[in-house]
Amino acid sequence: MVEMVIDSIRVSLMSQHRVVVLKDIDSDRYLPIWIGTCEADAITVELQEVTVARPLTHDLLKSAISELGAAVTRILISDLKNEVFFARIVMERNGKTMEIDSRPSDAIALAVRVRVPIYVEESVMEKAAVTPEEEMEGEGTPEDETRLSAFSDFVDSLNLDDLGGETPPPEEP
Repeated sequence: MVEMVIDSIRVSLMSQHRVVVLKDIDSDRYLPIWIGTCEADAITVELQEVTVARPLTHDLLKSAISELGAAVTRILISDLKNEVFFARIVMERNGKTMEIDSRPSDAIALAVRVRVPIYVEESVMEKAAVTPEEEMEGEGTPEDETRLSAFSDFVDSLNLDDLGGETPPPEEP
Protein backbone atom coordinates (compact mmCIF):
# COMPACT_ATOMS: atom_id res chain seq x y z
CA MET A 1 0.00 0.00 0.00
CA VAL A 2 1.13 3.50 -0.85
CA GLU A 3 0.29 6.36 1.52
CA MET A 4 -1.08 9.40 -0.27
CA VAL A 5 -2.05 12.97 0.56
CA ILE A 6 -4.43 15.28 -1.25
CA ASP A 7 -2.35 17.45 -3.54
CA SER A 8 -5.19 19.44 -5.10
CA ILE A 9 -8.72 19.47 -6.40
CA ARG A 10 -8.97 20.80 -9.93
CA VAL A 11 -11.71 21.79 -12.32
CA SER A 12 -11.60 20.75 -15.96
CA LEU A 13 -11.91 23.85 -18.11
CA MET A 14 -13.49 21.77 -20.86
CA SER A 15 -16.27 20.09 -18.89
CA GLN A 16 -16.41 21.60 -15.38
CA HIS A 17 -15.83 18.10 -13.95
CA ARG A 18 -13.60 17.81 -10.89
CA VAL A 19 -10.50 15.75 -10.29
CA VAL A 20 -8.87 15.08 -6.95
CA VAL A 21 -5.12 14.66 -7.29
CA LEU A 22 -3.48 12.43 -4.69
CA LYS A 23 0.30 12.52 -4.20
CA ASP A 24 2.52 9.67 -3.03
CA ILE A 25 4.17 10.90 0.19
CA ASP A 26 7.43 9.11 -0.70
CA SER A 27 7.82 10.02 -4.39
CA ASP A 28 6.63 12.26 -7.21
CA ARG A 29 3.84 9.93 -8.29
CA TYR A 30 0.35 11.40 -8.55
CA LEU A 31 -3.01 9.71 -8.86
CA PRO A 32 -5.79 11.75 -10.51
CA ILE A 33 -9.33 10.56 -9.80
CA TRP A 34 -12.37 12.16 -11.45
CA ILE A 35 -15.05 12.93 -8.86
CA GLY A 36 -18.43 14.61 -8.70
CA THR A 37 -18.96 18.29 -8.00
CA CYS A 38 -20.70 17.66 -4.66
CA GLU A 39 -17.91 15.39 -3.42
CA ALA A 40 -15.26 17.87 -4.56
CA ASP A 41 -17.06 20.61 -2.66
CA ALA A 42 -17.38 18.38 0.42
CA ILE A 43 -13.63 17.71 0.42
CA THR A 44 -12.77 21.36 -0.22
CA VAL A 45 -15.07 22.64 2.55
CA GLU A 46 -13.29 20.47 5.09
CA LEU A 47 -9.76 21.17 3.80
CA GLN A 48 -10.43 24.92 3.94
CA GLU A 49 -12.05 24.58 7.38
CA VAL A 50 -15.25 26.29 6.24
CA THR A 51 -17.97 26.28 8.89
CA VAL A 52 -21.35 25.08 7.63
CA ALA A 53 -24.65 25.73 9.39
CA ARG A 54 -25.87 22.11 9.19
CA PRO A 55 -23.99 18.84 8.80
CA LEU A 56 -23.20 17.74 5.26
CA THR A 57 -23.65 14.11 4.22
CA HIS A 58 -20.07 13.17 5.08
CA ASP A 59 -20.39 14.89 8.48
CA LEU A 60 -23.49 12.76 9.09
CA LEU A 61 -21.53 9.62 8.14
CA LYS A 62 -18.74 10.61 10.53
CA SER A 63 -21.25 11.12 13.37
CA ALA A 64 -23.09 7.85 12.66
CA ILE A 65 -19.85 5.84 12.69
CA SER A 66 -18.83 7.44 15.98
CA GLU A 67 -22.25 6.94 17.61
CA LEU A 68 -22.14 3.26 16.66
CA GLY A 69 -18.88 2.93 18.58
CA ALA A 70 -16.62 2.50 15.58
CA ALA A 71 -13.62 4.49 14.40
CA VAL A 72 -12.31 4.91 10.87
CA THR A 73 -8.63 3.92 10.78
CA ARG A 74 -7.84 4.54 7.11
CA ILE A 75 -9.27 4.53 3.64
CA LEU A 76 -7.93 2.45 0.81
CA ILE A 77 -8.28 2.98 -2.92
CA SER A 78 -8.33 -0.74 -3.55
CA ASP A 79 -8.96 -1.39 -7.22
CA LEU A 80 -9.34 0.01 -10.72
CA LYS A 81 -11.59 -1.85 -13.15
CA ASN A 82 -12.73 -0.53 -16.52
CA GLU A 83 -11.50 2.96 -15.57
CA VAL A 84 -13.60 2.94 -12.36
CA PHE A 85 -11.83 3.29 -9.02
CA PHE A 86 -13.00 1.33 -5.97
CA ALA A 87 -12.34 2.19 -2.33
CA ARG A 88 -12.76 0.69 1.12
CA ILE A 89 -13.40 2.50 4.39
CA VAL A 90 -11.50 0.57 7.07
CA MET A 91 -12.95 0.82 10.59
CA GLU A 92 -12.51 -0.79 13.98
CA ARG A 93 -15.18 -1.54 16.55
CA ASN A 94 -14.59 -3.50 19.73
CA GLY A 95 -11.26 -4.78 18.41
CA LYS A 96 -12.80 -6.01 15.16
CA THR A 97 -11.73 -4.60 11.79
CA MET A 98 -14.46 -3.94 9.23
CA GLU A 99 -14.22 -2.77 5.64
CA ILE A 100 -17.04 -1.02 3.81
CA ASP A 101 -17.19 -0.58 0.04
CA SER A 102 -17.17 3.07 -1.04
CA ARG A 103 -16.63 5.38 -3.94
CA PRO A 104 -13.17 6.95 -3.60
CA SER A 105 -14.65 10.46 -3.51
CA ASP A 106 -16.86 9.64 -0.51
CA ALA A 107 -14.04 7.80 1.24
CA ILE A 108 -11.71 10.78 0.75
CA ALA A 109 -14.38 13.22 1.97
CA LEU A 110 -14.74 11.10 5.11
CA ALA A 111 -10.96 10.72 5.54
CA VAL A 112 -10.41 14.48 5.65
CA ARG A 113 -13.12 14.79 8.32
CA VAL A 114 -11.79 12.06 10.60
CA ARG A 115 -8.15 12.82 9.74
CA VAL A 116 -7.02 9.33 8.77
CA PRO A 117 -4.47 8.31 6.16
CA ILE A 118 -5.35 7.61 2.54
CA TYR A 119 -3.73 4.54 0.99
CA VAL A 120 -3.70 3.21 -2.56
CA GLU A 121 -2.91 -0.36 -3.57
CA GLU A 122 0.34 -0.57 -5.55
CA SER A 123 -1.49 -2.36 -8.38
CA VAL A 124 -3.75 0.71 -8.77
CA MET A 125 -0.72 3.01 -8.80
CA GLU A 126 0.89 0.87 -11.51
CA LYS A 127 -2.23 1.22 -13.68
CA ALA A 128 -3.10 4.89 -13.14
CA ALA A 129 -0.37 6.90 -11.41
CA VAL A 130 1.45 9.61 -13.31
CA THR A 131 4.90 11.06 -12.76
CA PRO A 132 5.60 14.56 -14.09
CA GLU A 133 8.54 14.79 -16.45
CA GLU A 134 11.60 16.18 -14.78
CA GLU A 135 12.35 19.66 -15.98
CA MET A 136 15.71 19.98 -17.61
CA GLU A 137 17.66 22.98 -16.46
CA GLY A 138 19.91 24.55 -19.06
CA GLU A 139 20.36 22.02 -21.82
CA GLY A 140 17.73 20.04 -23.66
CA THR A 141 18.09 16.42 -24.57
CA PRO A 142 19.15 15.29 -28.06
CA GLU A 143 15.54 14.13 -28.61
CA ASP A 144 14.33 17.69 -27.86
CA GLU A 145 16.82 19.09 -30.36
CA THR A 146 15.57 16.69 -33.06
CA ARG A 147 11.91 17.51 -32.42
CA LEU A 148 12.59 21.25 -32.47
CA SER A 149 14.84 21.24 -35.53
CA ALA A 150 11.89 21.60 -37.92
CA PHE A 151 10.80 24.76 -36.07
CA SER A 152 14.36 26.07 -36.09
CA ASP A 153 14.61 25.52 -39.84
CA PHE A 154 11.28 27.32 -40.36
CA VAL A 155 12.26 30.32 -38.22
CA ASP A 156 15.63 30.54 -39.97
CA SER A 157 13.89 30.59 -43.37
CA LEU A 158 11.61 33.52 -42.49
CA ASN A 159 12.21 36.74 -44.39
CA LEU A 160 11.05 39.59 -42.19
CA ASP A 161 10.97 41.94 -45.21
CA ASP A 162 8.00 39.91 -46.47
CA LEU A 163 5.90 40.98 -43.48
CA GLY A 164 5.08 44.37 -45.00
CA GLY A 165 5.03 47.69 -43.25
CA GLU A 166 8.02 49.93 -43.02
CA THR A 167 11.32 48.62 -44.18
CA PRO A 168 13.92 48.95 -41.47
CA PRO A 169 16.91 51.13 -42.31
CA PRO A 170 19.88 49.22 -43.70
CA GLU A 171 22.62 48.36 -41.24
CA GLU A 172 25.72 50.46 -41.45
CA PRO A 173 28.80 48.69 -42.77
